[in-house]
Amino acid sequence: MTLASEIISVQDLRGGDRIGYAGTFEATQTMRIGTVACGYADGYPRPAPTGTPVLVDGIRTRTLGRVSMDMLCVDLTSVPAARVGTPVELWGEALPADEVAAAAGTVSYELICALAPRVPVIEA
Repeated sequence: MTLASEIISVQDLRGGDRIGYAGTFEATQTMRIGTVACGYADGYPRPAPTGTPVLVDGIRTRTLGRVSMDMLCVDLTSVPAARVGTPVELWGEALPADEVAAAAGTVSYELICALAPRVPVIEA
């Protein structure tokens, strides 16, 4: 199973800027971030901390700040070509759900069972 989405917004942060609920992530320097259309209402694990792995356009990067209801933020420092519409793999063939689950303090079975009915299912 693959959980995928895309970048819906790209922004630049300056050192000291904060993002996420309660501003839990603080940029230490200038950086690009992307907002991904997926959050805990979709079944992505709310406890996933900054640093949880994701793939943006096939390039490994990390989440930033707290997971929101309908979105999450990712570090685009290592993905300079990322833009609105760039694909994001939250878990799947190239990023095992077990790895994401471990980062969130759970097991992959819980991730897979937690997907919300609003997440479109595409059978391959």
